[in-house]
Amino acid sequence: MKWLQTSWPPLLVVFLFILGWQISVSLFGIEKWLLPSPADILREALSELPRLGMHTWATSQIALAGFLLSGTAGLVIACILHLIPGFKRGFYPLLILTQNIPIIALAPLLMIWFGYGLLPKMIVILLACFFPVVIATLDGFAQTDPSMYNYMKMIGANRRQLFFKLELPNALPYFFAGLKITAAYSVMGAVIAEWLGTDKGIGYYMLFAKSSFRTDRIFVALMVIFALSLVMFAAVLLLEKWLIKGRGARVRNQA
Repeated sequence: MKWLQTSWPPLLVVFLFILGWQISVSLFGIEKWLLPSPADILREALSELPRLGMHTWATSQIALAGFLLSGTAGLVIACILHLIPGFKRGFYPLLILTQNIPIIALAPLLMIWFGYGLLPKMIVILLACFFPVVIATLDGFAQTDPSMYNYMKMIGANRRQLFFKLELPNALPYFFAGLKITAAYSVMGAVIAEWLGTDKGIGYYMLFAKSSFRTDRIFVALMVIFALSLVMFAAVLLLEKWLIKGRGARVRNQA
């Protein structure tokens, strides 16, 4: 029951927050269109369940595809900047610049250049999500033990062996740290991407709810976004545990 010992404090905080929210709405008589109560949001979620499931599935597909693309691109870019002399000094400032441009401001250009299909949506998610993976992985490469690096060079290891045997394994925990951030960002990026133009997805559902002043449905959509982000984050945690911690245990057993 270790999970219960670590989970009950945040669960208690969430419960008290929801309880205070419900009491406050009832006590002050706040209009439903302005701030619905948790009970109103739950009733709306249950009534919208079939349609909500379809929109959730559409967003999940885009978020997962964008997450895989961003994680792969981030790792590849970090490896290139690390391995090719001069590339990091030349391209690192440009990577930082990409994070200072509001993604939503690029939407008109992306629609003009690439239309309303899947490609502009993937570009939005990629721009929103790849940066944490690049930065974290580069930090992992920089933290390689210099004494171990010099020792491997002394015994004849070439550049390829140094990278795959020492630098990359050392950077994996940092890579997964960035990947956890990307997992949460990918859902947000998918919702923003759906604002570019689509007929399904949680982003579309939120825009439709806003235009009809259905605040309860907006809160339902937010709950779905929170849930999807947590699922993506948990999946990365499980993968990290299996790939890194499990690998370490297998190596110790073999030894």
